[in-house]
Amino acid sequence: MNGRDVFEYALVRVVPRIERGEMINAGVLVYCRAQSYVGARVHLDEARLRCLDPDVDVDGVRAALRGYQGICAGGARAGQAAEDDPGRRFRWLTAPRSTIVQPGPIHTGLTSDANHEADRLLELLVR
Repeated sequence: MNGRDVFEYALVRVVPRIERGEMINAGVLVYCRAQSYVGARVHLDEARLRCLDPDVDVDGVRAALRGYQGICAGGARAGQAAEDDPGRRFRWLTAPRSTIVQPGPIHTGLTSDANHEADRLLELLVR
């Protein structure tokens, strides 16, 4: 074995005007069962977001993105989800939603370090 584990990830997208379907990537969720890891990385490009909708509630979007991070981090920041294992938290976060901030489809890969993978995917797919 090469020391790499299967992981899953999903982009977190911001769709400021649902009826138009335009979106920007604003984060990534990563889950690796073998490493008992679930994590979120976010980066909101406010200028790009305002190009899609000049009247978007940026503070509301930022709060929603912090919510993803809090649930992944666990502890008091996760509320009731803190008692769930990382896999259940990931599944809850990646469930389809029809809100402004929503998860994309789930993809898979191999990694030896899920925490590093979250950073890598943020740079590659979001920034």
